[in-house]
Amino acid sequence: MTAHPARTTAPLPPLPHWESTPTDLPGAIREIKAALRARIEASGRTVEEVFAVVERRIRAEVDDIVAARERGEPVWPVIEYADIEAGTVPAETLRAVRRRGCLVVRGHFDREQALGWDRDIVDYVAGNGFFDAYRGPGDDFFGSVGSKPEIYPIYWSPAQMQARQSDRMARVQAFLNSQWKHESEGVRWFDPDRDSLYPDRIRRRPPGADSQGLGTHLDPGTLDLWMTEAYQQTFRHLFDGTVEQYDPWDAAYRTAGPQYPGTTMCSAFRTFQGWTALSDMDHDQGVLHTVPIPAAMAYLMLRPLLADVPEDDMCGVTVNQVFPANQTWHPLLMRALAGIPDVRAGDSVWWHCDMIHSVAPVQNQQGWGNVMYIPAAPWCPRNERYAASVREAFHSGSSPADFPEEHYERSWPDRFPVESLNSTGRRGLGLD
Repeated sequence: MTAHPARTTAPLPPLPHWESTPTDLPGAIREIKAALRARIEASGRTVEEVFAVVERRIRAEVDDIVAARERGEPVWPVIEYADIEAGTVPAETLRAVRRRGCLVVRGHFDREQALGWDRDIVDYVAGNGFFDAYRGPGDDFFGSVGSKPEIYPIYWSPAQMQARQSDRMARVQAFLNSQWKHESEGVRWFDPDRDSLYPDRIRRRPPGADSQGLGTHLDPGTLDLWMTEAYQQTFRHLFDGTVEQYDPWDAAYRTAGPQYPGTTMCSAFRTFQGWTALSDMDHDQGVLHTVPIPAAMAYLMLRPLLADVPEDDMCGVTVNQVFPANQTWHPLLMRALAGIPDVRAGDSVWWHCDMIHSVAPVQNQQGWGNVMYIPAAPWCPRNERYAASVREAFHSGSSPADFPEEHYERSWPDRFPVESLNSTGRRGLGLD
């Protein structure tokens, strides 16, 4: 967006904010919507004018993505790990990453290394009697396949920790973090060269599986994005008359603010969500899709303020559920949904933390669909606070605080030991 000054220099009205879920949620939604509209109008612009600015930009991106897809051109940027390591990623590719907000890193790990990790995970869970002990999904966010889990609530296997603390992972995470503006307004919001080792689960989907996938959604938060003080600062340009200055790559205020408690929350700030492939996967076998437009968050944040949305509704966004994106309220965005290309074991897949994403359904899957979820979560005040609970979970073999309390690994003797942490792992857990 091109720069556009605020229409008035008069002080804008303050916004109400809540640091935990309001008791009267419908009433709080009505209150914040009225306050946001008043703030926009006090800047000299109407809600409709501000939304139209965003909609024009997003529509141009959507049209470009649809046209590229129809021409058979790839939508997802692809980068060779060797270019990241050598610092030779082409400038054109860097521009594509920032425009699309997603990428595949080819050869992030050696294919045989990734396939070996996949075998090690099977040995780890089978050797500890996981399938006999498994009690079913600990939450309703992920389904299961047959009698065995598709998402394994496993966090502390040697394979996962080896990948998290590896030099190759740290190098890619630093590259991804560097796409963000991490210093502004006299504040260094995060350290791009240090990751917090945010622990997540694994997925193993077997050949022949039928999976309903995951619907389109976002993970950065829910009502807290409108209703907490830090996020009101994060999205300040959307509501203060300077919408043209909104930058989805500016980390300002994101690394301090809390989220409302909920079963699908993420306590950490992630610049990119990501996973590392542990098997080869074709693009039509139930894979990840995104709406590859980082700035689409502006559309999502402003859309509930339009007149066609009920006063106590935020286009379906509420607490204790993921942030939905759908055909009802966001048909323009749904046109741009684009899947990853074919990937091989050892490739990694990344997408901007604000982006709409989904997993396509599949019937009779051909080949395995196995991944380790490892994001880029740079060291910052918010992630440092969460790291304290991660350390406790690591030492005890417990499920981390952001996830259901399943704790399968507490008694497993061969989980990753503290003495095997290298300097990257120790720093990521806040031990050094």
